[in-house]
Amino acid sequence: MTAETLTEHAQSVAVPGWLAALCRFFAGLGGATLLAMMLMTVTSVILRAATGKPIPGDFELVEVGSAIAIFCFLPWCQVNGGNVLVDFFTQKTGPRVNHILEAIGDLLYLLIAALLLWRLCHGAAEMRQYGEQTMVLRLPIWISFTVILPAMTLLVATCAATFLGHIRGARA
Repeated sequence: MTAETLTEHAQSVAVPGWLAALCRFFAGLGGATLLAMMLMTVTSVILRAATGKPIPGDFELVEVGSAIAIFCFLPWCQVNGGNVLVDFFTQKTGPRVNHILEAIGDLLYLLIAALLLWRLCHGAAEMRQYGEQTMVLRLPIWISFTVILPAMTLLVATCAATFLGHIRGARA
């Protein structure tokens, strides 16, 4: 992989190859989590129909898995420019204006992601300190944060990289 990877978005920006690879890895982790949730849900439904006894805590596992999957997909979506874009008013503007608007959007996303990361760190610490657990399986909730926090950190880094890429694009 080269030092920089170009995304396939209309206003694509170059990001470091290692960052794109890390985003891809986390997206794969999110996909594997979704696959595991799907298999567990199908198994639980079959067990419920056949024996009347589903997998205990299946809804808790889906809840935790959904949170992990969502946070794992966010950096990949950002690096590929896959977030919702309303271009109704900007269809006829030039690349420079579009890069400026994308940079503003990326800056706002960066600030929100950094704020969320900060609060998630505090939330994870409190959940660990107080021993917060799921109701049925008694799984410590803070364990899910071992994946969520790195994924959120990666989102912050990705937002910063795309912001800088759009700033460079506006200057060119």
